[in-house]
Formats: sequence, C-alpha cells, structure tokens
Amino acid sequence: MKEKPNSIRTYDAEGFRRRASCVCFRDKTEQEILLVTSSKDREKYVIPGGGIEPQEEAKATAEREALEEAGVRGDLGRFIGTFENKEKKHRTKVFAFIVTEYLDDWDDKRSMGRSRQWFSFEEAKKRLTHKPIQVTYLELLEKPERIT
Repeated sequence: MKEKPNSIRTYDAEGFRRRASCVCFRDKTEQEILLVTSSKDREKYVIPGGGIEPQEEAKATAEREALEEAGVRGDLGRFIGTFENKEKKHRTKVFAFIVTEYLDDWDDKRSMGRSRQWFSFEEAKKRLTHKPIQVTYLELLEKPERIT
C-alpha cells in the first residue's frame, strides 16, 4: 500500500481503517468500468480508493482518490455499500461515479507510473480476482438486463 506524505490514517470505533472508493463508469449506461494499475504490481488492476483523512467525508475521499489514482473527474452517484476487509482491518464506503473529464497527466501517473483502462463488467471481475472484495462491489452492481 502506498502512503502519501503527511497522510493521517483514520479509524472507526472498532479499530477499522476508514476508506472510500468509487466504481468509475464511462457513462450513465454503466457498461464499462475504469480500473487503474496497482501501486504494488503494475500487471494487476484495482478500483481507485484510499484512506479517509481527518475531517473528510467519505464522498470527498472517493472523488479525491478517483482524481489522484485515475486522473478523472466526474459526478459522484449512489452509495453502493460499506465493505469490510477483516484481514487488513479496513472498512470501505463505495460509491458509483460517472466520469466526465479525463486528465492527460495526474498525480499517480507522475509519481508511480500508474495507468488506467476501461473494462466490461466480466473482464473487470477477471482482472480483480486478486481483490475478491472489489469483485463483490461489481457483483452487487450487476443487473439482469446488463449485457456482458
């Protein structure tokens, strides 16, 4: 996990690290998902997300992480749920996010060499097999009428 200078981890009453994330969609049809390369392994992809800073709301964190990690801005949508990782002792609030702007240059591209790529639901789930909780985000979002 990357640690940013001057970042302060925050924890809930049960000692879980507070995090937020957003599933970034290309448009309102929610057919394609933007993933970014992992900070640990550039061959693997992840959903943008990170720690909630002191006095920061989860929604603001989700938007900040989309900008920092994926170089995108957009419209934060519905709350998808809170997901718990007992092994890492994290609780992550996840939101839907419709991308409206793509930056050519962004923080994690410059500092870490991150890249981003669009995937269908099925392909995204395959790329996230090393992150089973993130696969759960996508499974929850899938609708019967969605064509994959």
